[in-house]
Amino acid sequence: MQNAKDTFYVTLRDRLAAVNPARTMVLRGVTRPGVLVEENELASAYQPVDAFCLRWTGSRLDMRGVLPLIAMDCEIRYGSDGNAGNGGMDRGRLLAAMDAELVAAVGAAPQSAAKMNYTGAAPVALGTRVFWGDVAFGAATVNGERLERVATVEVFCYQEAGEL
Repeated sequence: MQNAKDTFYVTLRDRLAAVNPARTMVLRGVTRPGVLVEENELASAYQPVDAFCLRWTGSRLDMRGVLPLIAMDCEIRYGSDGNAGNGGMDRGRLLAAMDAELVAAVGAAPQSAAKMNYTGAAPVALGTRVFWGDVAFGAATVNGERLERVATVEVFCYQEAGEL
């Protein structure tokens, strides 16, 4: 299951970086594409602004096929305070731009990627693919000066022999 999570993250990160190369964030002094996986980072109360934060919230296993099929729920949290030069009055437009970036990245064909193992020095392709559905958007909410949204994507993979 971890290989599928990592594959989805890397695919989404790379696609988002292609859609908007300017969407970056600084984390621990390093500038990187504006997407992170909550469980892979140090614990923090800080929610990055103008970046996408992935959270895995649930999974289900279907043993009826030749290989076990796992369905995982991925929440993608993001928000914007708006630009200071506009007094934050453009936060709705900026949130809508992030919505469009997410649709372009998740909905780009194919909605799948070869499952990879990223634990070694170089990624290793496994025998199956990770695939996902369309993004579903929750309502925009106001949190202080920030306008936020939680979108969800259902991600699927087959559990291969020897995978954890």
